[in-house]
Order: sequence, then structure tokens, then C-alpha cells
Amino acid sequence: MTDLPEVPNYTAGTWTVDNIHSYVGFTIRHMMVSKVRGRFTAFTAEFTTRDNPLETSVSATIEATSIDTNNPMRDDHIRSADFFDAANHPTITFTSTGLRFEDGEFLLDGDLSIRGNTKPITLTLDSPAFGPGAQGGMKAGFSATTEINRHDFGVSYNGPIPGGGSVLGDKVQITMDIEADLQEPKAE
Repeated sequence: MTDLPEVPNYTAGTWTVDNIHSYVGFTIRHMMVSKVRGRFTAFTAEFTTRDNPLETSVSATIEATSIDTNNPMRDDHIRSADFFDAANHPTITFTSTGLRFEDGEFLLDGDLSIRGNTKPITLTLDSPAFGPGAQGGMKAGFSATTEINRHDFGVSYNGPIPGGGSVLGDKVQITMDIEADLQEPKAE
């Protein structure tokens, strides 16, 4: 087993995501020449850190209807059955199955569900940090990235481009910047 790096102020506990200071977004190739970026504005997540950091667990839910690509017409199309089918699959979920440290990186394995299709993915975690909050309490934060093939999750709509090619790429880069608050233990 690789020695874990020291994370200053590492704190075991249960954390909830601070949505105001967090970001969940994606990037996809468009028209074979550029990239379109989008984000989700409604999501919840909870994670529990343990004395052994590798025993950390995470669960997250994203509201599929909260898609925002800065184009309302495109957002409505992404909510439709062509993409997320948000009327029948209103949430996108992630549940971790394990955390490991390999080749100098924290890797969070888990199951991602989109449109009722669940597949294993691995998130690369960057810059885990812990420290005091401005209003008291403790804060935790990290960035995470992964790449998925949208077809694996039943998101296969595509339009042809005159002269060859397709409107959308198959690969989607997912990026998260997460800030969370330590939950105080509940009195018994």
C-alpha cells in the first residue's frame, strides 16, 4: 500500500455540500470544432470521512432539470427524451464504492446513474483540503474530474453535420469543485 500524503487539518466526520460555493459541470465536443460547457444548479451530496481516509464514502444527487448551458432552448432539449429524459429520470446519482490512493492520486470509485443506466466510474480527486470556516465550524473541499462515454448511459441522440460528422462528441468531461460543511454530532 502506498503511503498516504498528509492532508493538513484532516477531520473525520459527516459533511454536506455547500451548494453556493460548489460547482458541478461538464464539457462536450460540439460540431467537431468547439466545446460546449454546462453546469447543474441543483444538487445535494453528503460524504463521510473516517480516521482512515480510504474508508471515505460519498453519495450525491443531481436534479437533471437543473441543467444550465446558458441557452434555454438547448437546456429544454437536453431535459427531453433525446438526452436526460428528465420527466422519467429526474435525478442523476453517484454512490461511491471505494477510495484508493495510486500513483500519487486519490481515486474515488463509484456507480453513476443517468437515465436509469448505472455504470462504474472513477473520479480523480485533486487538492483535498480541510480548515476552519469563516463563521466557525470546519470546511472541507476538493476538485474532482472524470470522463464518461455518454452512450454508456443511454444518452445517444446525435444529429448529422452536412458533409460528414456529428453534432456531439461521445466523450463528456465532468468537473466538480466541492466545498462542504462538517455536520455537528446530534445530541442523543
